[in-house]
Amino acid sequence: MQSDTKPRWERRKDARPQELLAAALDLFVDRGYAATRLEDVARRAGVSKGTLYLYFENKEELFKAVVRHNIVDVIGKAESDFAAADSTSCAELLRTMLRRWWADVASTRASGLAKLMVAEAGNFPEIARFYNEEVVERGHALIESIVRRGVERGEFMPVDAQVMTRVLTAPVTMLMLWAHSFDPFCGPVDQEAFMDAYLGLVERGMARPV
Repeated sequence: MQSDTKPRWERRKDARPQELLAAALDLFVDRGYAATRLEDVARRAGVSKGTLYLYFENKEELFKAVVRHNIVDVIGKAESDFAAADSTSCAELLRTMLRRWWADVASTRASGLAKLMVAEAGNFPEIARFYNEEVVERGHALIESIVRRGVERGEFMPVDAQVMTRVLTAPVTMLMLWAHSFDPFCGPVDQEAFMDAYLGLVERGMARPV
């Protein structure tokens, strides 16, 4: 294995944006948007506040970077895979995309950003608009495209693709909110069992009778 020959200070500099994003994600999820302070993000990342400003102009830009890194990049990869999967059955594609969303976002620390948006969107309309455009609308557009393709090909029941997309995304969103709100009081939900049951209902409910 080839060793990293960069000086320690240079490796540290290269790692700073990632460390700042990780620290910011933890604080945004734990404290919310309003209560997260840039100096606390810098302290958790082990850098000065001035260093943070070298990478991010303000808290809003830091928050956007956290969302893009943890969620929007996942959606972008899924969009590319959908465009290249013309021959894949829509039932398999829908199952794969919902599973991927669960594995890469909904079951990770980043799922706490959904609760943050529900709680604070009204007080911070700019970040609400950003989150809606880059996460909600793009995610919905992807699922809607799969549903519409399945209906057109006769694989799915004839449904309103836009309405069905909201039906399909609601249970996973609720599971994310539950994990960050009620788990400490009501006990955790068996998330894998939930997803298995949910996807089974989706497959049976969407399938066109033979």
